[in-house]
Amino acid sequence: MKEPERPAERRSKRNRSLATDILKPEAGVDKPKSTQNRNRKQLHDPAEDLAARLARKVVGQPAATKVIVPYIQMFQAGLAPEGRPVGVFLLLGPTGTGKTKTIEALAELLHGSEKNVLKVDCGEFQMEHEVAKLIGAPPGYLGHRETQPMLTQQKLNAVTSEHCALSLVLFDEIEKAAPSMTRLLLGVLDKGVLRLGDNSTVNFEKSLVFLTSNLGARDMTREMNPEFGFQSAHVADRADLTSKLQSIGLSAVKKKFSPEFVNRIDCIITYQPLTVESLSTILDQHIVDLQNHVNTRLGERSFTLDVPFDTRQFLLQKGTSQEYGARELNRTIHRYLTQPLATMVATNQIPPGARVLMELGEDDKLNINVLDAGGAPAAANPTVLLVDDNRDLLHFLERLMADAGWTLLTAESATEAKQLMQKHKPNAALLDYMLPDGNGVELGVEFLQTAPQMLVIVMTGTILPPEEEALCEEHNFPVLRKPFLASDVMNQIRSRLAPITARA
Repeated sequence: MKEPERPAERRSKRNRSLATDILKPEAGVDKPKSTQNRNRKQLHDPAEDLAARLARKVVGQPAATKVIVPYIQMFQAGLAPEGRPVGVFLLLGPTGTGKTKTIEALAELLHGSEKNVLKVDCGEFQMEHEVAKLIGAPPGYLGHRETQPMLTQQKLNAVTSEHCALSLVLFDEIEKAAPSMTRLLLGVLDKGVLRLGDNSTVNFEKSLVFLTSNLGARDMTREMNPEFGFQSAHVADRADLTSKLQSIGLSAVKKKFSPEFVNRIDCIITYQPLTVESLSTILDQHIVDLQNHVNTRLGERSFTLDVPFDTRQFLLQKGTSQEYGARELNRTIHRYLTQPLATMVATNQIPPGARVLMELGEDDKLNINVLDAGGAPAAANPTVLLVDDNRDLLHFLERLMADAGWTLLTAESATEAKQLMQKHKPNAALLDYMLPDGNGVELGVEFLQTAPQMLVIVMTGTILPPEEEALCEEHNFPVLRKPFLASDVMNQIRSRLAPITARA
């Protein structure tokens, strides 16, 4: 009779099965063959997990993500309807609320890149004759052989990936297109087939079709910001406002499009105006993206951005509004952060490993202060102890950190980690919560007793028990939830080691 597996062995096998789904490598980093394209294998994750990931990327629109994900689950189960697209969605709402971002985020989760979308900008097809560019001119017209259609089977297949056969097709700002385009799309939305000018066909049965529109946006803005005396002082209930905006959007759609076109749409989703909390989260994401951009482009010359609360509030004030949502946030960050930093980098004013503090000064100006330049070598090239019984993860991070000039010590158990700790005195430790002979939180607390200035980061693929969560808060342990980006690890270490080095 086969001997039952011990809990430690089960944890070890489960961790090894997650291998490279834990980390998504940064651009430009060579990956081992065993880890290539594993980050793209998102379609096989549970739908609840995909919904949670999508909700983290598309902030403030939980209803939209919950509506779309079940269609992906239906395709995954092999129960998608035959003879039509997997799903057809019309996304409505004010500008800057995340309609296009939803499709890009979905492409990144399914295929590994937000560029894996076949996008048609309907503003380019406002004239009736321009619609011919979609399907190509039929035989008999001059130059029909030179007219390459925009929608072909090859282009549709090109936006899929090795592990996901579901293509995403976006018709952006559909209300701007000529009426002949909506008539052309009737066959696509109903039968999943488009016939081109040369009589060949394009099959959309393995596609999610998205239509975005700003229909009713002005009326929605007036509903959010009433112009008449006593109404402007009234704060509408969130649920009541949501219902009114949906009604406005649906009414505008029925006025613009024919009933047979509207009837072929599976879901009409009205995006809600972003709350202050959502806008703040989006700003945090942009700052993280900027830090990742600095790390990727500058490599060993990279530095750490420190954007305090007052500065973030200033950026929110300048880059967000109820009328334009988060649309202006990119331009605001580019103007107040990226451009000044680029000037200082070009003139060698920021040494490698420095901490750059963006402080709000007088007259709405940001003062850039370069700190911790003397401790740059220690912050730029730390020694990191990684404790995890997932060998693929150990090898992957070892290669990634070596490329960044870091030293990585690896251990598969708490006992081995303690020996390395005594011998090498690392600057930081990445500790998996579930270890064969203990847990990472208790191990981190033990490390701090001998090295109080050490940075400890806990990794976990499950929810920590309340007592372990309390220990992490007490000792200021950052917790990385699996799966996470490779850049998350690098940024956590870079951003937290600089202040520690300065205090030391």
